[in-house]
Amino acid sequence: MHILFFLMALAGGAGLSIQAAINSRLSSGVGGQPLIAAFISFSVGALCLGIAAAFYANWNGFTVNIVQQSPWKWLGGLIGAAFVFTTIFLAPKIGITNVMFLFIMGQLATGLCIDRFGLLEMPIRAVHWWHVMGLGIMLLGLICYMYGNRIFLK
Repeated sequence: MHILFFLMALAGGAGLSIQAAINSRLSSGVGGQPLIAAFISFSVGALCLGIAAAFYANWNGFTVNIVQQSPWKWLGGLIGAAFVFTTIFLAPKIGITNVMFLFIMGQLATGLCIDRFGLLEMPIRAVHWWHVMGLGIMLLGLICYMYGNRIFLK
């Protein structure tokens, strides 16, 4: 893989943590309302994407293609909104690192299942024992990070 892809992924992960902190503070600024903060965040994001799409996207055949899509393909926006709300809601309660660690574990376990079984029309990819072992090691890391003070400081 190209090094730029790795850097983009790292920047994206950093962006999620920064976004969680920013949106958490936005929620505090709007009276502790995580739903309102999520709405504002999604609205700003939709506006920015709309502007970028207006200039850079190829809109030829858009209406034909969009009406031919299966209804389940529209769930990405709902999942994205739920993700933003969840980060806003949980970050001040359990900490950004804990939220991100749990999100990463959920992403990796779900990604492994999607890859292995070709779910959601994705290509099937081989899953080997070392992939599962890697997730297990990360789970141990999560347990150490979240509960280390209870485990090791007795």
